[in-house]
Amino acid sequence: MLILSKSNPQVKELRALREKKARKEAGSFLVEGEKMVKECLLSGIRVKRIVAREDYRGELAPDLVLGSDAFSSISEEKTPQPVLAEAELPHTSLCPPKGSCLVLDGLQDPANVGAIIRTANAAGYKELYLIGCADPFSPKSVRASMSGVFFTELMQGTREEVLSVLENIPFIAADMDGENIFSFTPPEKFALCIGSEGNGLSEPVRARAAHTVRIPMGEKTESLNAAVSAGILMYELKRNLFI
Repeated sequence: MLILSKSNPQVKELRALREKKARKEAGSFLVEGEKMVKECLLSGIRVKRIVAREDYRGELAPDLVLGSDAFSSISEEKTPQPVLAEAELPHTSLCPPKGSCLVLDGLQDPANVGAIIRTANAAGYKELYLIGCADPFSPKSVRASMSGVFFTELMQGTREEVLSVLENIPFIAADMDGENIFSFTPPEKFALCIGSEGNGLSEPVRARAAHTVRIPMGEKTESLNAAVSAGILMYELKRNLFI
């Protein structure tokens, strides 16, 4: 059956998932685009329903088919791809990492959070701890992660909870006053800590740092984007694995 109305209850349920409160209540998040939906299915995350626009002619079998206006009302994109899915939010409890990990401390831009998750997945950081960050399962963050949210463990908690679970892991803080990252030798296992776009790392996380590193920059460059900085640091700290 083709659903045309933007006021249809199922359409309204899906549109509500753009908001964090509704995602928490439903235990669901949106995945947009055929490639992303396929990778979500491959990851083992449960897909509750696949939703297609009426002109979709791809490989996925939809559970729900919507008219163009109804479908567009769900997505925040100006030109949405013609298929999306409602997926079940992963339930990951706070636990110590198996390998080197990331701590994201107060990042508020969902695009930055998603981009960092994308790079972390590529660079082999499979466990990320988020303290007071933008929701990694918001549509903007999921899109920016390019499937990274499906293949990394995203653990969210208070600052105290995260510091407690990582008490035996040496912290490497990213800060402009630190040691040049390109001459730094990291410990075998560590937690790379990335602070907020405007304020950097919080004092409790900074105080726990065993090491502080910086990315050298030209005199007239004030700072780098948080996601760009995180990407450089992630790869440099694991450079021996990629040589």
